[in-house]
Amino acid sequence: MLELRPNCECCDRDLPPDSADARICTFECTFCADCAENVLGGVCPNCGGNFSARPIRPPAMLAKYPASTKRVLKAEGCQPTGKAA
Repeated sequence: MLELRPNCECCDRDLPPDSADARICTFECTFCADCAENVLGGVCPNCGGNFSARPIRPPAMLAKYPASTKRVLKAEGCQPTGKAA
């Protein structure tokens, strides 16, 4: 089950569980759409994979399976990784 992490790993922007601006890779690395597209060029700096829009968990399921509260932030900041192929 997805953790639904609460923030962008790059800029620390809040990304609530219902945010349409959240992007994830296959390892659940989480970034806002702006950082994923404009800073990282569509390539995850952690694993090299691409990003997809993070799914929205329906409210009833969110109550039963809450989102993560653990914030993950890249201490060294985000550096552009290049454009996705």
